[in-house]
Amino acid sequence: MIRIVIAEDQRMLLGALASLLDLEEDMKVVGRASNGEEAIALVHQHKPDICIMDIEMPAKTGLDAAEELKGLGTKVIILTTFARSGYFERALKAGVCGYLLKDSPSEELANSIRSVMAGRRIFASELVDDAYGQENPLTEREKEVLELVADGKNTKEIANELFITTGTVRNYISVILDKLDVSNRIEAITRFKEKGWFK
Repeated sequence: MIRIVIAEDQRMLLGALASLLDLEEDMKVVGRASNGEEAIALVHQHKPDICIMDIEMPAKTGLDAAEELKGLGTKVIILTTFARSGYFERALKAGVCGYLLKDSPSEELANSIRSVMAGRRIFASELVDDAYGQENPLTEREKEVLELVADGKNTKEIANELFITTGTVRNYISVILDKLDVSNRIEAITRFKEKGWFK
């Protein structure tokens, strides 16, 4: 019997997933969590084979929880609506065994769980294509500048914080806009968020 903990902050979806998996003869849902902290507690309590985890949840995200659960013996499968390469890269670093999208057919979830139990790793194909097709084009310093812009800091504040001139900050911003193929700071932040490249 494959023992499963599910972490999902949308209660209806949590109930539906649990009911769906309990219908499988070789699976049993032993715990339901509505955030990452509860998921970690349930994994310690029940020591399940699999923990299925959403990403964006209150208290602790699924990725934070996956990082904490790394090496505990429970295999983590991320089940999310977010096909963001930055999230996917972080999930890979956290050692997750699967990264599936919520718009996949329901039978795919049960089959993926069995595959993961058999030692395979299952990742949504569009993520794999995206992750290997597009790297974050910004240097560490450019990322730093964009993060400060996203925090609402102006050119002068960024210059003071990074000990550079306002002219240098403007140069960085112009390079960032160019590399991200956008026309202003707001679009740059949006594009960077969509890709999941913010830490």
